[in-house]
Amino acid sequence: MSDSKDPFPNKDFRGHEFERADMSSAFFNGVNLSDSRFWAVIENGRFNDSNLRKSTFDDVNLEECSYENVNLNGARYNNVNLANASFSNLNLSNVEINDANLQGMKINGVLVSDLFEAWEKSK
Repeated sequence: MSDSKDPFPNKDFRGHEFERADMSSAFFNGVNLSDSRFWAVIENGRFNDSNLRKSTFDDVNLEECSYENVNLNGARYNNVNLANASFSNLNLSNVEINDANLQGMKINGVLVSDLFEAWEKSK
């Protein structure tokens, strides 16, 4: 048996399937997970310096997650619940919002409904 503490000396897991595996408290560093699929619980997970470009999140619970220093340029959202969410220090240039429930929504402390009302009166 090797003196190495590495339990996986052959680190090529391409195409492998891990099913019903407990990987709680696992640490992934320098791991390539391109084209991977996850049907998993990752509660209290942390992604630092991660490239999730072109990823798809479908039927995912991201309740109470925190996003800091995130690039969402070109991202698309459909059927998303952002109730009670808080945003600050945003770049919303060229953002388009359609078919949205804006009840109670505020921008810089001003109700959006009041902004629309003022806009309608100015026409």
